[in-house]
Amino acid sequence: MSAGEVTVDELVAQWKDGATIVDVREPGEYVEAHIPGVQLIPMGSVIEQIDDIPRDRTVYVVCAVGGRSGQVADYLDAQGYDVRNVAGGTNAWIRAGHPVETGLPQ
Repeated sequence: MSAGEVTVDELVAQWKDGATIVDVREPGEYVEAHIPGVQLIPMGSVIEQIDDIPRDRTVYVVCAVGGRSGQVADYLDAQGYDVRNVAGGTNAWIRAGHPVETGLPQ
């Protein structure tokens, strides 16, 4: 099985409605720019932090360009999550002109 995929333009409507978005990049990448409101769980920490990812809604997984998030999305899909990979990742989000934040989560 493999997870579905959405574009950043498709993600915008979900994001505005408070979607659960998990950013699997490293903290150093995250602080430079990230989608406002995303949950930071670096790829290497997903297994340990899987209980922090809600199972009762669709989860959108994002990285820089879609590679790492695709792997994590496939893993979460295999664990029974309703999950979508964000094609093009944060870089595509920025190129499309969508808002970003900087710094670590509060």
